[in-house]
Amino acid sequence: MTADEQQPGDAKAAYRAAWDAWQAQLAAVHAFFLEGTKLHPTAVKGLLNREARAKARYDAARRQLLGIDDE
Repeated sequence: MTADEQQPGDAKAAYRAAWDAWQAQLAAVHAFFLEGTKLHPTAVKGLLNREARAKARYDAARRQLLGIDDE
């Protein structure tokens, strides 16, 4: 089954999983920026990259759920 043939329940599950993963990464970013969690400078880059990739996966899952084609 291709992504275009994905069942509605599959799209919903992918969306929820992507949302949860992004929120977990966003919580880590907030802990660093807002709560003062200490990180080694090289770990900050990884933290921000993980959040950005999780957001991109969430955006893709959201577009898939809404039936919006990638541009």
